[in-house]
Amino acid sequence: MIRVGTRASALALAQAGWVAGLIGDAELVTVTTSGDRGEALRDKSRWTSTLERALLEGEIDVAVHSAKDVPGELAEGTAIVAVPARAAALDALCGAADLAVIQAGSRIGTSSIRRTAQLRAIRDDIEVVELRGNVDTRLRKLEDGEVDAVVLAQAGLIRLGREREIGCLLDTLVPAPGQGALLLQARTGDERTRRLNDPDAERCVAAERALAGALHATCNTPLGANATLATGDQVTLRGWIGVPDGSRWISDELTAPSAEVGVLLAKRMRSVGADELLAQAERMATV
Repeated sequence: MIRVGTRASALALAQAGWVAGLIGDAELVTVTTSGDRGEALRDKSRWTSTLERALLEGEIDVAVHSAKDVPGELAEGTAIVAVPARAAALDALCGAADLAVIQAGSRIGTSSIRRTAQLRAIRDDIEVVELRGNVDTRLRKLEDGEVDAVVLAQAGLIRLGREREIGCLLDTLVPAPGQGALLLQARTGDERTRRLNDPDAERCVAAERALAGALHATCNTPLGANATLATGDQVTLRGWIGVPDGSRWISDELTAPSAEVGVLLAKRMRSVGADELLAQAERMATV
């Protein structure tokens, strides 16, 4: 029996339940993280550190994470053992058939600084407002008229059976590194769930996380990174960084070997001012 650790949100349970089904002989164990308790930590560890502690203390055997929530540094004694087949990576607009048809002055809800920056860069005539809560809560706020539209991850909507809410897919927005993918974290040396690994998903997610790491991105960084398979061992990696108000941004794309493309693209983006932009984003986000 493999004990599968997960947060208790509906989306986390749906993701972990899917993984448990692939494993077969598995038991779900819910863990309340710092993020679930509302603690104001300023990094991704609010969603992962409690699960990592449960791993190290032997309470669970594998933790299931949304890849976009996992920081670059893992707890000592743990490792990412598998990246299962990836779901859709794009952002989805709910409440309107297209971003272009949304009227000036409309209120668009999102909890993501990346989505906020990209939406403002595309449409400086709309109001992007912070919208907290789980997927169901955000969709209910849309139904109640608190906002005119919301932007959510396509993968999350599909996993919750809410894909009918999607008005359109926002392929002009560059997704978060790892969006749509899951990471399985276990104690170092425990390879029992390695068989669930999808090599293509692993390569693409690793390239996206490498770009984030090479740029020293934080939770205050409006960063998008999305890799797709090219030929052989190569992937095509799109990168986007900007400031929260959408007034300045850098976008680039590179095809290169998957093991190198993240660092190479970061170097190119640095050559045209990425470091200055990242520093400005940090200042703006902490004011």
